[in-house]
Amino acid sequence: MLTALWDLSAAIRGHLRLYMPTNRAIEWLRTPRGLKWAIPVGLVATPAYLGLTALAIEFAIRPGLGFLNLLVFVFFWDAAKFAWMAVLSPLLFLGSVLGGRVTSSALRGELGAESA
Repeated sequence: MLTALWDLSAAIRGHLRLYMPTNRAIEWLRTPRGLKWAIPVGLVATPAYLGLTALAIEFAIRPGLGFLNLLVFVFFWDAAKFAWMAVLSPLLFLGSVLGGRVTSSALRGELGAESA
């Protein structure tokens, strides 16, 4: 039973990673090339998704449109993802820069020791 649940959760995660555009955007923003764009994208996408959340709330209040509450949740979740990525991107960028310097300085130290 646990194995079936594990397999199902892995399949759902794979589907969401592949077909949901915001998940693909967040994955790209986590790459070293995308980290420099994380803050500008977060500053644009977060208010846009919060505006869509407010609009969906206005429509969901009307009778017979309660299913739009799902959109409220999805829009708010996407806004939170982009906001959180904008907050974390300087730390991720700093970690990649420091990690790259440590690696390159260690390699230079090894090369210097070999030539001496």
